[in-house]
Amino acid sequence: MSIRLSSTLFAASISFKNSKSFYSDRSRSCRFSVRSCVSDSLNANKLVLEVKERLAKDCTSLPIGKNGRDDEEMILWFLKDRRFSVDEAIGKLTKAIKWRHEFKVNELSEDSVKAAAETGKAYVHGFLDVKGRPVVILLDPIEDEKLCVFLLEKALSKLPAGQHKILGIFDLRGFGSQNADLKFLTFLFDVFYYYYPSRLDEVLFVDAPFIFQPIWQFTKPLVKSYASLVKFCSVETVRKEYFTEETIPSNFRS
Repeated sequence: MSIRLSSTLFAASISFKNSKSFYSDRSRSCRFSVRSCVSDSLNANKLVLEVKERLAKDCTSLPIGKNGRDDEEMILWFLKDRRFSVDEAIGKLTKAIKWRHEFKVNELSEDSVKAAAETGKAYVHGFLDVKGRPVVILLDPIEDEKLCVFLLEKALSKLPAGQHKILGIFDLRGFGSQNADLKFLTFLFDVFYYYYPSRLDEVLFVDAPFIFQPIWQFTKPLVKSYASLVKFCSVETVRKEYFTEETIPSNFRS
């Protein structure tokens, strides 16, 4: 009995030591993880300030304020898009701020695009999709570029906490050669690539007819990496995989 007791105590001692080692290792791992997060955050803040200072020094003509050269949230977003390359972020950010100023993005409103919006060719859906993304739906190519940008701004204003990207849906059921507007399609993807980087999460081409396929193959190289975000699907897929019964867009209801 004495031997068995000793063995039991010895095993318990080993187990306790291993347990201490496990929790000690885990504690060190957690501390390292926290330090790493803090370090990453400090480095990101440092790079944001570097970009901000360089823009203030070299690009004094750029506007300030929201979406301007001193907008730290915008600077951080472009740094993330450029994998924290300061030079690349500054190049892309400068171009985006200039474009926003010249395009007068901040002046766009419901009234300023009212005539184009009333055509019903495109709109921001009233509900988020099942992944919590705002949804822009296009039923036909938009001739009005200002309406296009207004809808993007409107969709981004609906981003819930923790969500940063939107879903785009092209309803191609009525597509024909008469509305094969490649200029619009390339404009749209260019806007996302240069001025709204990493904001587009996915693009659905719904019930694309055969005639659309060669057009897409021609357009694909022009839209660069965004081509990988495109998914061809059916109306049924849109209903079942992207919305609930209550949130399905009216033009996709049976």
